[in-house]
Amino acid sequence: MRRLLALLLALAACAAGATEPWERFFSPSLGDLRAEAQEARKAGKQALLLMYGFEECPSCARMKREVLSRPEVQDFYVERFRVIEIDTLGAQEVTGFDGRAQPEKAFARAAGIRGTPTFVFHDFDGKVLATHVGGVFDAREFMRLGERVLERKAKP
Repeated sequence: MRRLLALLLALAACAAGATEPWERFFSPSLGDLRAEAQEARKAGKQALLLMYGFEECPSCARMKREVLSRPEVQDFYVERFRVIEIDTLGAQEVTGFDGRAQPEKAFARAAGIRGTPTFVFHDFDGKVLATHVGGVFDAREFMRLGERVLERKAKP
């Protein structure tokens, strides 16, 4: 009986469009980083964060499960950054800060992404503020990474 109830609840959640807990971390993407920057500025954000990864990436999955799904991490990043997920194997078109449109995998390759996850922080003009390659599996340390980027950005 418990299994039947659990199955029915799972089916109901799927039918209701339930999402993964980490999905709130990412902003819906417009596919154009210049437009993303304008939207972020209008929304009072301080910078953009691009997370490069791919679906089968074990470290990306662990980051999503253990860090990006945590409410305090989501609150911190959603308030300060527009966060865009870039699939390093993906075919969705991305228009970079230079105005050039290309598939995500070509965009990632052109950005020099060699490992996943990779986090690249940008100002609204596209200038890279900081890059971090690899997972950060402690929520507080991941928030501290964002704080350090914003502290550096604030200095003249």
